[in-house]
Amino acid sequence: MSVAEVRAVLERHGLAARRDLGQNFLVDPSVAERLVTHAGVEPGDLVIEIGPGLGLLTRALAARAARVVAIEVDAGLVRALREEGVLPPNVELQHADALTVDVAAIAREAGRPARVVANLPYAISSLLLRALLDARDVLVDWSVMLQREVALRVQAAPGTRDYGSLAVLHHLCVRASRGIDLAPHCFFPAPRVSSRFFRLTPRSDSPLAPGELERVERVARAAFGQRRKTLANALRGGLGGTLPTARIDAAIAGLGLDPRVRAEVLAPESFVALARALEPEPEPTDARRGGA
Repeated sequence: MSVAEVRAVLERHGLAARRDLGQNFLVDPSVAERLVTHAGVEPGDLVIEIGPGLGLLTRALAARAARVVAIEVDAGLVRALREEGVLPPNVELQHADALTVDVAAIAREAGRPARVVANLPYAISSLLLRALLDARDVLVDWSVMLQREVALRVQAAPGTRDYGSLAVLHHLCVRASRGIDLAPHCFFPAPRVSSRFFRLTPRSDSPLAPGELERVERVARAAFGQRRKTLANALRGGLGGTLPTARIDAAIAGLGLDPRVRAEVLAPESFVALARALEPEPEPTDARRGGA
């Protein structure tokens, strides 16, 4: 699908790329094939595609997978895709907001390996990335297209400028591929920034206990909420309304951490230890112990 063909489809249906939805349509079929290969799509898979756009990547996914569920929020694009008739029979097109779709439920009901492939607009990228972490137990993996600056924040190592709570959560839950960088000319309209497509695979050796991610997230967000402050001061400011200062100071001391250190130098596992020290699991009640 060339730039001219994209323009023609949009004109036929009275559409234009919407900046508010971060619409930049992939225009190179060879790039689409590379992305499908990088995503590891196999013949028996269900692929849940978020943001099919004009369907170039959707068709490449459908040629490799058993079934594709494509979720598109833009009613105009949904109408155009249906009227153009370009989607293969094994593609189910849904008009829905990906932020409200239960991806995990679709994966569970599929009865086959499920992957996600997503082109995430900047405005909702962090929200969708976080939601995919919650679905990690039922997904084989997920591959995402992001602005390169957001991708760097996901993949960042401790001690680097881009390292923050988003990286901490991802390091604890998944392993990320280096990915493929795409120049602006791969899209129409050409964005002002480069993009990166990379694959995230759930860790079988994650240090997190079941249900623990939210507690670690709360601590990590507090620690990074005021990056110029020391760890102790950042946690006091971010958690002080719910935890007494004495407990925060005791947790830091108990782990042998320097209270003057800053969050960006801590390994992801340190945030797990902090969460456990700051918010220990509640003791079971008598009823839960089986007592009277």
